[in-house]
Amino acid sequence: MKINKNIVITAALLAALTIMVGAFGAHGLKELISEKSLVSFETGVRYQMYHVIVMLVLGLSTGILPKTQKWVFCFFIIGILFFSGSIYLLALNEFLPFDAKLIAFTTPIGGFILIIGWLRLAYGVIVNK
Repeated sequence: MKINKNIVITAALLAALTIMVGAFGAHGLKELISEKSLVSFETGVRYQMYHVIVMLVLGLSTGILPKTQKWVFCFFIIGILFFSGSIYLLALNEFLPFDAKLIAFTTPIGGFILIIGWLRLAYGVIVNK
């Protein structure tokens, strides 16, 4: 097996984006949003980076079957979008033209999807002979 270039490239680009979002939160939002919202925003950044790092390892791994890589990658992308994305919107709610609280239900769904990704990774490793 060879490395999965698509996963590695996507993870690298998402890592760069995560750093930009984190810097924006740390420097651009510090004076604009409440401490509670800033802590939430930082949680979104942290979880996004954790999963991006795992995606990078996943894409570089030659010991994980491509099918497992594909499933875990998909779960992590959707999970990041729902979990971290909703946290970002909720933290920035006062600046948005809509009430982000309407999408607050996606945060736990995103967390659940991330958990499913981890479980799919474990399953893929267990059944890999």
